[in-house]
Amino acid sequence: MKKKTIYLCDKCGYESIGYFGKCPECNAWNSMKEVIVEDKKTSKGVTKAEKRPIKRLKDIVSTNSDRIVTSINEFNRVMGGGIVRDSITILTAKPGAGKSTLLLQVANDLAKIGHKVLYASGEESESQIKSRADRIIDKINPNVWVISDNSMDNVLELVEEIDPDLIIIDSIQTFTLEDFPNSRAGSPTQTMECANQLVKIAKNPNRPRAVILIGQMTKEDEIAGVRALEHLVDTVLIIEGESGEELRSLLTTKNRYGSTGEMGFFYITDKGMISIDNPSEYFMTVRDANSIMPGSAITVVKEGTRPIILEIESLVSNSFTPYPSRISECLKREQLNTLVSVIEQRAGINLFDKNVVIKTTGGIKLKEQASNLAVVMSIISSVKNLPLSNDTVFIADVGLTGELKRVPSLEIRIRELDRMGFKKVYVAPNSGVDIKTKNTEIIKLKTLREVIYNVFKD
Repeated sequence: MKKKTIYLCDKCGYESIGYFGKCPECNAWNSMKEVIVEDKKTSKGVTKAEKRPIKRLKDIVSTNSDRIVTSINEFNRVMGGGIVRDSITILTAKPGAGKSTLLLQVANDLAKIGHKVLYASGEESESQIKSRADRIIDKINPNVWVISDNSMDNVLELVEEIDPDLIIIDSIQTFTLEDFPNSRAGSPTQTMECANQLVKIAKNPNRPRAVILIGQMTKEDEIAGVRALEHLVDTVLIIEGESGEELRSLLTTKNRYGSTGEMGFFYITDKGMISIDNPSEYFMTVRDANSIMPGSAITVVKEGTRPIILEIESLVSNSFTPYPSRISECLKREQLNTLVSVIEQRAGINLFDKNVVIKTTGGIKLKEQASNLAVVMSIISSVKNLPLSNDTVFIADVGLTGELKRVPSLEIRIRELDRMGFKKVYVAPNSGVDIKTKNTEIIKLKTLREVIYNVFKD
């Protein structure tokens, strides 16, 4: 078996047979490291790959519907309906976000319905994994096997021995293969080669297996290592949530078997991650008619394919400094400043000497323009100190001219409101919505001033 020397960039994974002081791919200086690899060849000097029969596309049987379904509804939703049997998924998040906890729950859940699961950890000892399992799982199923080892070779041997249906790797950056002794754990070479071995296992047509990798996250909130790792896998999942808060959101940024951008919600507790099956109840404050407060407005945002009814709260107060504060963790500051300018210019309400603070119940981010009218109305409600009815909803973008703009998927949003029993919804006049509702009156208005007059009679 012949050995050869290559040079590998430890920043981006660029490979070259010659040395460069500056990586041609990522422009990093002094990042090219010498690596000795074995060149596996046949006696004729040509690498021989396994030959597979060619098939017509129309003759191939699709297995996308053949999924492993857990009892964790929010996890199933994000995965596109469950785990595809021959898929490989990577899950990443900041330390302490709940990656290992969630996958340990998934492992035990699938074990209860007869699936074999191998949980391989390169970060925690077996006793640490058992301690976590005792805390979050009432009864540990015997179909879950655990190995604490940094050797991917040992893990692959166990796969052959146990024959699991699901393999969980925690985390991929801690494992190494013996074929690359000069590369440390976490290097581009080891990470990609370990991942490639797992892809071969997952995609084996004779014995497909599901593989879930845990990936470490960098300070830039990206998966550690080369970007090629994200291209290699079928699904990329991210757990988002601030430390100290109980809400966690599970987001998919790539999914070959489902919708990209799908989001699931969980509570994180001492007993693990608890699925929030009806997020609209979580993201709204329940109030009776006598306790409605000024500054609260309701809208419907869309996370993936799901409409979520969301409460937006505003607080407007007098400023005693030359530069009033504009504070919002759920909305970009530039967007908030734009909406404040529209209120001043198009609604005639002065905010130049007022502090404006915006937040959402539950801390969900406002990524869509569909929530702009609700943000504006919550601010105006706070300024006027007049509450908005808790059965009234606002779904529209607000242009710089003060005109209401149509938003996508409006029919889906209104049907959710009608199902939940809301009485009124304000939308743009050209929304293209013509549906019959049982509970919700659809009010189409052209401008922000018309909405203000219709709501406050002012």
